Amino acid sequence: MFLMLRYMKNSGYSLVMLLLFLCFLNPGYSQSRIEISSPDGHIKLDVTTDEQLTFRVFYDSILLLDDSKLSMNIGEGEVLGLNPKIKKKIISSFSDTIIPFVPEKFKTIPINYNQLLLSFRGDYKVCFRVFNNGIGWRFETSFKDEIIVNKENTHFNLADGSQIYFPEEESFFSHNERYYHKEPVNLISVDRFCSLPALVKSPEGINILITETALNDYPGMWLRGTGSNGLRSLFPGVAEEEEQTSDRDVEVSRYADHIAQTSGTRKFPWRILAIEKEDAGLITNQLSYILADTCRLDSTDWIKPGKVAWDWWNALNIYGVDFKSGVNTDTYKYYIDFASEYGIEYIIMDEGWYHLEDLLDVIPEINMREIVGYAHSKNVGVILWVVWKTLENQWERAFDQFEAWGIKGIKVDFMQRDDQAMVNFYRRVADEAAGRKLLVDFHGSYKPAGLRREYPNVISREGVKGLEQSKWSDKNTPDHNLLLPFIRMVAGPMDFTPGAMINANSENFRAIYQRPMSMGTRCHQLAMYVVFESPLQMLCDNPSNYKREPECMEFLSAVPTVWDTTVVLSASIGEQVIVARKHNNKWFIGAMTNREPRQLETGLNFLGNGKFNMKIWKDGLNADRFASDFKMESKEVKSNDRLLIDLAPGGGWAAILEPVNDSIPD
Repeated sequence: MFLMLRYMKNSGYSLVMLLLFLCFLNPGYSQSRIEISSPDGHIKLDVTTDEQLTFRVFYDSILLLDDSKLSMNIGEGEVLGLNPKIKKKIISSFSDTIIPFVPEKFKTIPINYNQLLLSFRGDYKVCFRVFNNGIGWRFETSFKDEIIVNKENTHFNLADGSQIYFPEEESFFSHNERYYHKEPVNLISVDRFCSLPALVKSPEGINILITETALNDYPGMWLRGTGSNGLRSLFPGVAEEEEQTSDRDVEVSRYADHIAQTSGTRKFPWRILAIEKEDAGLITNQLSYILADTCRLDSTDWIKPGKVAWDWWNALNIYGVDFKSGVNTDTYKYYIDFASEYGIEYIIMDEGWYHLEDLLDVIPEINMREIVGYAHSKNVGVILWVVWKTLENQWERAFDQFEAWGIKGIKVDFMQRDDQAMVNFYRRVADEAAGRKLLVDFHGSYKPAGLRREYPNVISREGVKGLEQSKWSDKNTPDHNLLLPFIRMVAGPMDFTPGAMINANSENFRAIYQRPMSMGTRCHQLAMYVVFESPLQMLCDNPSNYKREPECMEFLSAVPTVWDTTVVLSASIGEQVIVARKHNNKWFIGAMTNREPRQLETGLNFLGNGKFNMKIWKDGLNADRFASDFKMESKEVKSNDRLLIDLAPGGGWAAILEPVNDSIPD
């Protein structure tokens, strides 16, 4: 060695040659730090494989995550990612296009990423994918027998000064419906934890949204604090004992000390960092969908997105009819007539149609065959609400009955867990429902985590503090509504259930369970149908109220629930947003503000050539005092025109743009 060094020195060899020589002696040396960047070069991933598998993330030259550790504890003390020894390293690039069966944001989704696949001694791999708008990684194992996963450890070591919108939880038994409180990451103590998705702001203002996808036969990931700049992954254990505490609540009374027992040869869920320099990018980020497993269904043409006339939020408060309203056949026929008149695809029959704990015991006031037959004659589908545990207990008989009745979907509620067994329940429901050609809307649910790509009949889900909260709380404010598109919606569609026709400003809002109202203006509600994504979108108010609002119904009848393309015209987290979406040859625009009034300006260059007739629904001059005040107007516009949008406190603005007959737009 000494002679070689002397020879290189005397011969004028560079330090680089010395390093190459050392690498030859120790092949692991050159592989201990591996860099891979996004196709556009802005995001860089730096992976280290010394004593511990770690990674760092940069945006341009800005450090977003410092050395962050990855490991998985399996079996009797084996730790994947500890003292990793690389057997093989493959760096590759990939480009393609996805055509989603249910287009939530875009009719086509381009995919472009660079991949690092590391194979390690010990029969496991870690795959990293770096996109222009984020990073995904996951473990892959190749063991012959089943394995027990004791822990999966991810330490998100964030830059000093990072802040988080923290959806804090108190228990693993949760609907995952939380408010987002922004605070420094280093103030999150070790005894505090949250569900996903969670949004971090770097000191430079770059957005880092943490979530997961391809969740299968494994528990959902949560995050806990560390009392410093870090966050650590947290998982519910395997449910060993359960206790039914009410007609709908089934809590885990004893967890195992491991989180999963699963196949030894498998791919684990993707961990995602959606990285966006601009707030607007969060609204169009689709890594949760792109990284999900591909569709399992042979046929999807029967899956029909649409709007739903919903009964529960408005407490069936119809009026001006010659029958007693309530959970009865006449009332649901009224909802069906309303849906048929306005081109609404579905009605939902929520809680009350059956005696709880027996899905086959329909109450006497309901004639299910008559209701479904009447709906079919009006080209309206029927969706039924069910408690998950009752469905589980009566599985085959219940699904047989749903099929015999001819309903179009089920709304499964009150799971409130994402341990391994419950995650598997979601998949079993999706698969069984698909076999019966039924849509599924999960309520009381965890966030979207990829199932909707595998089973497009899983058309929406809750996991959000939606409008139902206004029945008993004054916390569902316009400020909260302006956080959702940037956090919860990044994970996937959210059944927020908009459409209130009784509207109030914050100072005169009241939470009234049987006569609910919304906080914010009427047009704030209308704009949600463009800004908020849900291929199954509710009309939460009662048909009698809607029939008194023909101008609003003109918009609600026309607005679709799926989109060919999406353009974010303006966006600021928690403050304001303007989104334009196209469906066929029409554009729809929605604008919303928090409790601050504001004037927004935007261009229309997304329209292309031609003239468009624009119908506008905007806050009335007195909407700051009477939130239901709105005004309609129409005008002709072109792509080089500018819009000035005046928004009242908690206000909104909505428009439909349709090409005029003598124009041929691009």
